[in-house]
Amino acid sequence: MVTHIKTTIDIVDGLLAEAKRVADREGTTLRALVEDGLRRVLADRTNQRPRFKLRDASFRGRGLQPGVREGDWDQIRDLAYESRGA
Repeated sequence: MVTHIKTTIDIVDGLLAEAKRVADREGTTLRALVEDGLRRVLADRTNQRPRFKLRDASFRGRGLQPGVREGDWDQIRDLAYESRGA
């Protein structure tokens, strides 16, 4: 069962005039044109992907290895690559 409710919306004069011309050119009513446009916008917004959210991948560690000074990137790099034969 479809019910219809009358409502009033404010549309800028230029947009309303253009909509009336399009409806006339396509042999439809302004109401049908507005309903079609509203259905398309609602469908587009419903079908949008949800926003990407990066999962929290943090963990509790035990800090730096003994002997590694915080901020000494050369030493950290050397330790990271020491078992790779570099």
